[in-house]
Amino acid sequence: MARLEDLPETLRHHIATLECATPDSDPWVEGPPLSERRVALISTAGLQVRGDRPFEAGADDYRIIPGDVDPADLIISHISTNFDRTGFQQDYNVMFPLARLHELAAEGAIGSVARHHYSFMGATSPDAMAPMAEHLAGLLKQDRVDAALLVPV
Repeated sequence: MARLEDLPETLRHHIATLECATPDSDPWVEGPPLSERRVALISTAGLQVRGDRPFEAGADDYRIIPGDVDPADLIISHISTNFDRTGFQQDYNVMFPLARLHELAAEGAIGSVARHHYSFMGATSPDAMAPMAEHLAGLLKQDRVDAALLVPV
């Protein structure tokens, strides 16, 4: 994953001055400052820990990824032949920025990193995933997670 300070000046300036959309409403929940939040990752990359059961076509469930997982044990079982794995093979943070979260926690930008993180397989109907997402919300609450970084892939 590229860091802004590593980009050429022209590109860095362009990205830094891009206009960002402003939501039409306030957040529906309040929370502590980011520097006090416990953050979890939720990806749609079809990631799993080596040895866990692979995702099947149309899977509506998720896999649990421990926060201390060895990156060499992260694999993709996403089914689509159109799914490009090249970036993941070079740096797993492209699809699952766990090392970046740990860096942010060490810098004090976030409070802490969750004990567990989660991956769904994309290209599945959100309606089909809803019951599992509701179950996942309970797990996040048990881990005292108050912010989730959604990583659509």
